[in-house]
Amino acid sequence: MYKIVSRLLIYGDMPKDTILMELADIVRQMDEGTQKKEELVTRVFTQMKHLLQVATDYGFDKNLWHNYLTYLLITSENPFSITCEKVGANEGSVNYFAKGDFRAFKELFDYDFSRLEEYLGVDCFRRISHYQAIGKKELMYNKNVSEKVQALSLRLEQAMDENDFFDCVTGFYKDYGVGMFGLNKAFRISSGSDGDVVFHAINNMDTVMLDDLVGYEIQKKKLRDNTMAFVQGKKANNVLLFGDSGTGKSTSIKAIVNAFYPHGLRMIEIYKHQFQDLSTVIARIKNRNYKFIIYMDDLSFEEFEVEYKFLKAVIEGGVETRPDNILIYATSNRRHLIKENWSDRDDMESSNGMHRSDTMEEKLSLVNRFGVTISYSKPSPKEYFHIVTELARRAGIDMEEKELCAEANKWELSHGGISGRTAQQFINYLLGTRG
Repeated sequence: MYKIVSRLLIYGDMPKDTILMELADIVRQMDEGTQKKEELVTRVFTQMKHLLQVATDYGFDKNLWHNYLTYLLITSENPFSITCEKVGANEGSVNYFAKGDFRAFKELFDYDFSRLEEYLGVDCFRRISHYQAIGKKELMYNKNVSEKVQALSLRLEQAMDENDFFDCVTGFYKDYGVGMFGLNKAFRISSGSDGDVVFHAINNMDTVMLDDLVGYEIQKKKLRDNTMAFVQGKKANNVLLFGDSGTGKSTSIKAIVNAFYPHGLRMIEIYKHQFQDLSTVIARIKNRNYKFIIYMDDLSFEEFEVEYKFLKAVIEGGVETRPDNILIYATSNRRHLIKENWSDRDDMESSNGMHRSDTMEEKLSLVNRFGVTISYSKPSPKEYFHIVTELARRAGIDMEEKELCAEANKWELSHGGISGRTAQQFINYLLGTRG
């Protein structure tokens, strides 16, 4: 195995602690006789544990070795894979080297571990080639990644040679992309030990769709139309969704990401204290072949908070133009985002009192940078009961409409008032007490 791995060029820069590199070193140590059997067994079991953990995280099944190798291929971000992500496979000298790597991966797919098993007296590799995973809920693993990896793994199992490998892998890169951005819908960020920005995939994102949100048809259409233009490469605007709490603003954003993910839309959730990292985030994603929504939930600022100035510069007004593959989508309970005082309106020059308030202009200039603003207002009692009855119908709750509305009215009086969120909480209550 170590001889095969040594031939990798484009994909050969994997860390030494990866499962593949560790197993290759174990085989080398076995051939050279430089390590005791007991120590090699321990190392093999350690890598098996790591492989099983990967299988659990991504819901892999059947041949875990093939799934793992496929996972390596579709998560390896290198100049070749990133180029294929943008334009697919094209004629070029690099294809010669890529096919050499795929020839090696084909050999790894077909690698016979029996010699290693017989030498160490283990049978774990035989077990993982016909693995039966324990069924688990989708929220416990990334179903989207799991399905893509296993589908490609099956195709690669049937590949006759490196040319078939090349067609399968490059086709995947063009259709879905490469690395974490290619496989996942949404991300959060954190600061790494070296001060750089680290992206973390959100594996258990809500699978809600726009049709699941009852009402607000005009709002949903405006959001859908703007996003559709964005993913099609047309001009589109930053979006601010504002209004009462519990009306579906955040749900609409999640739904729009779910709807347009197959078209290359991705979401990065950023919190207020991370605004200083916005420039770094944009620099990392501006050259990728995806459309990114930078999502800011419950956006608002107090008088003493100045983070909004970072946001203003990124949206519009900075020296560097915002890339065409990035938009800002934000939700807020405040129309103007920044807390205003009456004193702001009196902030005039004392000499003649003729100038408008500079303070007000500064605060209002942020919201003016959102080209589309969508209002989500609290539903009327009639709209509230419509939401309740529709949610009850979808949930299979069999109650007389009059009784349902009466109970819903009692519920909202003691649970935060009329809103879509209150309606959903009421339905959850009924499902929990009646089922």
